[in-house]
Amino acid sequence: MVMNKELLEILCCPKCKGGLTLTEREDGLICKQCSLIYQIKDGIPVMLIDEALPLS
Repeated sequence: MVMNKELLEILCCPKCKGGLTLTEREDGLICKQCSLIYQIKDGIPVMLIDEALPLS
């Protein structure tokens, strides 16, 4: 399921409040400042810092 582009525009990183970009496969949101990826599950972004994956 593809994430709503309007939602992407208003979301920010819960850790640093910086902007997010969609991953290439559109299965996560990247915060380049924190080097974290927030996964998107069933079209819903999981915006929990503890659940974020490190950007590798």
